Amino acid sequence: MYHALHALTDELRRLKAAGMKTVAVSEESIATLRRVVEARAANNSEVPRLGAPVREVTGQVTEVRTVTILQPEAPPEAASPLPARAPSTKAATPAVVVATLPNAPKVNLPTGDKKTRWAALLDAVVNDVTCRGSVRVGKKVVLGVGSLDAKIMFVGEAPGAEEEIRGEPFVGPAGQLLTKMIQAMGLQRSDVYIGNIMNWRPQVPTVEGQEQVGNRPPTEEEMRYCLPYLQAQIEVVNPDVLVALGSTAAQGLLGFGSFKALGEIRGKWHEFAAKPLMVTYHPSYILRNQSNRSKRMIWEDLLKVMERIMLPVSDKQRSFFSEK
Repeated sequence: MYHALHALTDELRRLKAAGMKTVAVSEESIATLRRVVEARAANNSEVPRLGAPVREVTGQVTEVRTVTILQPEAPPEAASPLPARAPSTKAATPAVVVATLPNAPKVNLPTGDKKTRWAALLDAVVNDVTCRGSVRVGKKVVLGVGSLDAKIMFVGEAPGAEEEIRGEPFVGPAGQLLTKMIQAMGLQRSDVYIGNIMNWRPQVPTVEGQEQVGNRPPTEEEMRYCLPYLQAQIEVVNPDVLVALGSTAAQGLLGFGSFKALGEIRGKWHEFAAKPLMVTYHPSYILRNQSNRSKRMIWEDLLKVMERIMLPVSDKQRSFFSEK
């Protein structure tokens, strides 16, 4: 346990250095942490308490807890060569917000053509009490965009800062790169359909009056709530293939815990909603890794998508990002 806690601390430090302010933790993990802390408290009255309340949380929630990330100490039975540390005077920062959402909505689309059905779906999403309650004042609920006759549907995880302002998925830097990837396939952005599992940007605690800085991955519960709306979009568009962009989106479609690393499943065909599903890296991966090798991995996945829907592939396209 001692080594595991220190490994966890090192990972949290790495995430903090990368700019991440919060991490998502399941109810089960919180219960486990609470048991550990309570067991420690039986032997040490100075052990800090978990579960300090959040000052303010917006959204439709029935229960909210925070977990304060603290430096783990060696258990009493573990001999440590390190000297005891002086107590820190710095206030701990709430790091995790776990919200209990209502049951996922049941989406019943009307009969009619695709435009009629999609318009009804849009109306249902933007008027969903939970979706509306989960966005900050002045921000928008987000539904997918693109051709309702698209053969390819790209699926990301959640809107970001730019997306919740415009109410459209993939319009920030990662979205601009996705547009270039689509164009490299010989298509236009308007030829495909682009959506997210989430219909709102997952919130993190912020100072009152200030904009949220950074993003966090949606929790399993959040994605389960929004998933029926994604399934309804798939029903309306009826694409030939789905493309999951990134690990979180893949977890949402294939099931949490279905894989450990994206490399295990990317570039292979899976299935969701009776549709062939290709899993690849998120465009933001390329923004962080500008090597030809990284670009080539995603491009090879997209070539498989092109072949699956019988898009013509030129020799030039096949050689994109090849190692020189």
